[in-house]
Amino acid sequence: MRRGRFISLEGPEGCGKSTHARWLAERLEREGISVVLTREPGGTPIGEAIRELLQHRTFPDPICAETEALLFSASRAQLVRQVILPALAQGRWVIADRFMDSTTVYQGYARGLDLRRIEMLHRIAVGEAIPDLTIVLDVDVETSARRLHERYGTHGATLDRLEREDRAFHERVRAGYHDLAQREPHRVRLISSVGEPGQVAEQIWREVWNALR
Repeated sequence: MRRGRFISLEGPEGCGKSTHARWLAERLEREGISVVLTREPGGTPIGEAIRELLQHRTFPDPICAETEALLFSASRAQLVRQVILPALAQGRWVIADRFMDSTTVYQGYARGLDLRRIEMLHRIAVGEAIPDLTIVLDVDVETSARRLHERYGTHGATLDRLEREDRAFHERVRAGYHDLAQREPHRVRLISSVGEPGQVAEQIWREVWNALR
């Protein structure tokens, strides 16, 4: 059986990746392709517990960058072995709402951890489960902040721990994704998500179809 294809969607907060990951999975299903949709951190019972710890729990002391990177990687390691690799072996396609590049950008570029050490973490957590294609949805910090305000104002929720970081942090996140796209053009595609959502979805679809058909 032919191995399935693996696509990850990345980007700063408020870029629309969760919505577009779902739309992409639905469109692939309409094309007759069996799809598994995952999210990070999370996607397994262990991963969801780590997600709650990282995003919503409060502690007397801040979580240090190293702990943050290790926890994200632990969630990812479980997801890879419990969900992603079995699905790919069955010939199914996997759409990941965030994956290893989030740790590279958020804990590396934005927190300042050594990128070589993060690559070592990836080798342990991810192994050979590298996405065939990564779509980075790009959005400026002002638009990101406005979208988050609209989202949480509508649902009455509160920002998670990373969403509450200051502007400089989010500027470094965006710059990190741009640098990643320049360094790995064979895998990473940068698409602006500022436009009309339907048009953004069509751009994503063209990238996927051209790269993986």
